[in-house]
Amino acid sequence: MKIKIDKLIRMKRKTIALQITDDAALIVKAPFRVSEQIIKEVVAKHVTWIEKRRKEVLSRETKFVKKEFVNGEKIFYMGQYYELTIIDEQNEPLIFNQGFFLSKNYLSTAREVFIDWYKKRALEKIPERVECYTKKRNFTYSKITITNAEKRWGSCSSKGNLNFSWRLIMAPLFVVDYVVVHELTHLKVRNHSKSFWDEVKILMPDYKRRQEWLKNNGYLLRI
Repeated sequence: MKIKIDKLIRMKRKTIALQITDDAALIVKAPFRVSEQIIKEVVAKHVTWIEKRRKEVLSRETKFVKKEFVNGEKIFYMGQYYELTIIDEQNEPLIFNQGFFLSKNYLSTAREVFIDWYKKRALEKIPERVECYTKKRNFTYSKITITNAEKRWGSCSSKGNLNFSWRLIMAPLFVVDYVVVHELTHLKVRNHSKSFWDEVKILMPDYKRRQEWLKNNGYLLRI
């Protein structure tokens, strides 16, 4: 079976990576010097995986639709959809009040405006949740950083720094809490061994339910 490559990205890397996007497109990331023939052979070798991932994406009940930033559009925040209204006269770029109100003057940079707003909300809420769970198990961390990560919801460095993607603030609070506890637990257990999950379970007995939500709905957490 011949598989169409929707996008080929040449970059500085050692291996070939395959990615199925949220609209079921196949993206191939390959080293600069790798020939197209080798790339085609790698794709052919992974036909079964590619078709399986595409079917999973296409079978999703809720489809991700790229935002156009028009009146009435639904925008995700903290696990809920809120309606967007474009305002002709508004001093602030974006206001949230049980709905999003975007100044008409910022339509050309709407995506950037939203990302900036999400980052600020993440910087308010996530440290608050970190502190909540830190007190329960006497965790000690160095600092918290909100990142632009697209594939990792959170990470914990060897120096005790906690990193969280701004996209996480789009998820329900119980999912935000799961990622927070996950990364805090890495301060004690660096791997994902049984002892790690046992530690997570102490603070969050239902962590699998939260984990499952993120697995099934994480693709919606983007703008």
